[in-house]
Formats: sequence, C-alpha cells, structure tokens
Amino acid sequence: MEFSIKPGSPEKQRSGCVVVGVFDGGKLSDAAQALDKAAKHALSDIIARGDMKGQAASTLLLHNVANLPCERVLLLGLGKRAELNAKRFQDAIRAAMRVLQGTGAKDATLYVTELPVAQHDGAWCMAQAVLVAHETTYRFDRMKSKPEKKNIPLSKIYFGVLDSKHSASLQTALTQAAAIAHGVQLAKDLGNLPGNVCTPSYLAQQAVALAKTHKSLKATVLEEKDMQKLGMGSLLSVTHGSDEPAKLITLEYRGGDKKQKPIVLVGKGITFDSGGISLKPGLDMDEMKYDMCGAASVLGTLQAIAEMGLTLNVVGIIPTCENMPGGSATKPGDIVTSMSGQTIEILNTDAEGRLILCDALTFAAKFEPDTVVDIATLTGACVIALGHVASGLYSNQDKLAKELLEAGDYAHDRAWHMPLWDDYQPQLDSNFADMQNIGGRAGGSITAACFLARFTKDYRWAHLDIAGTAWKSGKEKGATGRPVPLLTQFLIGRAGK
Repeated sequence: MEFSIKPGSPEKQRSGCVVVGVFDGGKLSDAAQALDKAAKHALSDIIARGDMKGQAASTLLLHNVANLPCERVLLLGLGKRAELNAKRFQDAIRAAMRVLQGTGAKDATLYVTELPVAQHDGAWCMAQAVLVAHETTYRFDRMKSKPEKKNIPLSKIYFGVLDSKHSASLQTALTQAAAIAHGVQLAKDLGNLPGNVCTPSYLAQQAVALAKTHKSLKATVLEEKDMQKLGMGSLLSVTHGSDEPAKLITLEYRGGDKKQKPIVLVGKGITFDSGGISLKPGLDMDEMKYDMCGAASVLGTLQAIAEMGLTLNVVGIIPTCENMPGGSATKPGDIVTSMSGQTIEILNTDAEGRLILCDALTFAAKFEPDTVVDIATLTGACVIALGHVASGLYSNQDKLAKELLEAGDYAHDRAWHMPLWDDYQPQLDSNFADMQNIGGRAGGSITAACFLARFTKDYRWAHLDIAGTAWKSGKEKGATGRPVPLLTQFLIGRAGK
C-alpha cells in the first residue's frame, strides 16, 4: 500500500473515498464541514435524521454525494471531542480501514491530521494511521497450500491536509512511519513462522539478507565453536539438547560519526522453547515459537532505521538457539560458567532466556556502548503483573527508563517502569554457585531482571520484558511486532539529539 500527502480541501478531491470525522452529537470536523458546505448540507441532513451520531469507531458510507467529485464519503465517528485520545483515534482508524477494504475504492483520502487527539499533533495522527493501515491489511498465509485470495483494490492512501504550512514535518513523519511499518511486518513474519522453519540458522540468514539489502548494515554470525572460545558456557548450556546449532548474530548499523558510541539492542532468540528437562505443559506449547520475538524486534528495528537512514550507530546482537530435552540436555542442578566468569546454578531449565542473554550482554561490552537495551519474552510473571497491554521495563538508570517510557507513550507501544532494587537480589543466592537462575515465584519478572543486572554493571542498560505483548493468543493468534515502534521511536529521539 502506498501513502502520500495531498494538500487541498476535501470537496475538491477526486478520490475513491474521502474520509472525514464526526464527533459525538453529530458535530462535524473541519474537513467534514467543508464537505457539507459543498454538498449543500447533505451530510448534516443525514446526521439530523439519526443515521450517524458520531459514536466512537462508528462508520457510515455514502455514495455519489451531490456536488462532490469523490465517489464515496466515509463518515467516521470519533466520540466526544474532549475524550479523543490515542486509543480512540486508533480504534476509529481501524474501523475506517476495515470499511475501505470492503469497498471497490482503489484509493482513499483521509482527513485525520487536523483532528484534536489529546497530547498529539497532526504528524502523530498520520503516522499512527499508517501503522494501523498496515496492521489491518497484514496477513500471514505463506504456509498455506492455497492462500485465501482477497481482492482488495485499495492500494493508495492519501492524507488530506487543509493547512500545508507543516508539510515538511508531516512528510518526515510519513517516511518514518512507513519504515516502522515495514520493520513491524518483518518482526511479525519471523514470529509467525513455525519453529521447523524459523531456526537459529534461518534467523542468521535473515540478518545476512538484510545486510545485503542495506549497505549501511554489516552482519556477522558466530558459530558454537566461536562461542566456546569466548567462554559462553551459559548460552551454550541451553542448546545442548537440540540438534539445531546455536548462532550469535551481530548486525551493525553505522549511520553516525565513527567516534560515536553505539546503542546496542540485544534480542532473545529462542526459536522454540520446550522448557528443556523442566518440560512445559503441552497446552499452548506451540506458542513457544514466539520465544524469539525479542530477536525479531531487533531485526525489525534495524531494518526500519536503515530504511530511514538515521544518523546514529546501532548494533543488534541476537543470541539464538532452541531449548529442547534430550540425553545431552542441561539438567536441573547443573552449574555453568558464563562469559563473565560468574557461575550459575541452573535450577530450572525453562528459565533459559536469561542464560543466553547474560552472555550476550557480556559480549555487548566489546562494542563500548553508549546504551544497551535487551528485549526478551522472558517471564510469565510479567504477563501476570501487566497483562497484554504494557511491556515490563527495568533499568539501572532512571533517566534511560524515562526516555524509553516517553518513546513508548509517543508510539503507543507502552511500557511500565518496574523496580530493580537490590532488596530482590538475595532471592538469587545459591549455596553452590555465584547465583541461581531462578528466584522463586515471588516477583519472578523482577528477579529475572535482577539476574541480568549482574552482567550489565559496566554500562547504561535497560531490559524490556515483552512476554505479554509480543504475540496474541486465541482467535487473533499472531505476532504483534512489538516493541519495534517503541525501539524505533527511542532511536529517532536519540538521532535527533
């Protein structure tokens, strides 16, 4: 789908469909008022008859409205003007896109940049509309022998702009939003692939392919023998039961000055998590193909910033392997030595994400990073704490946490700041090693972050637990592509500084 900006009044648009807003009580938006005036109050007459009341996310499609050159007009309910927030705006755009895709319109012109969304400007409205449009058209059917053919003629979306004085900032927002949408799509595709296709080797191939597509990217793939030389005993302990070889993927983006320290993104890449010897229950185990969504989000984010050409340096690190049971698999009670030299007593082999991340976080120090952010579907405890709305955010620096929270709020890919106090650290004490890999049921997401904190003392660091936000279950099962929008917005902010 193509997106572009189209200055001019709505009553002059020769479009397949013009979309304008209606607030609660039938009050017309500025663009709707212009249409109504040209149509000799045809819209207000329809509203007066009660066919459109302006309720949030309601729609009314009109054909061949007199005195208008467009083929259709879509009235989009926005609810009460004072209550139009980010979520209600997204819900309204989602409703509009569903209607548009069901018509025969080849293009549509949306007048959304002038809408008074609380705490957000026209550039934000347009960017979110792009992301929602991509979301509603996304399908993952490549694994079906006969994919369902949906003839959706809609191929172009124009954003009508009544006042063109902000056209430069709108164009920047549009370009960035399209890049983010592409990154989200890549993350979704990788997450939705089954574990027998999306293996560690497959993820490595995707990173190499990205580097071939974008000259600003450089991919490096370390094999198990390389990890052994580096002393990554913790990471390698997870892959012992699998026939699939582990990989350590590095994807470097150099868009800034050579002397500029990079921001490092570390993504958990467990391509299938059976739990190992601490085997998971069979119910919903298929969803453990999503345990590499942290890795997918790193690849999606690197693609997005490469497409944008952001002026900063970013390094993506992806430790990736399977966690499987077997005769050679790591056993509860085994003790391993991490790359940092610290020893770990493995009490539960299903707490494996932290075991691969700790070595990757130690490895990240070699890039002399400005900041390190790891992203992982790490704990079920985070889902219990925050549900499927917010990702859990931990950091050893409050300023960094605030920066990430603000990026998430802007992108509407939100996180919640969780405690990382030393008071929780004793839960990880071991009688036989420097630490154990679980801290008990109480505060499970917090103690997992505390475990990682022991390997990140030399730099600014944040941890995003996306176990509740990386995918959806049930009827809408599928990867969400989060937190690509949050991470990309964070990097856009850093590039701007």
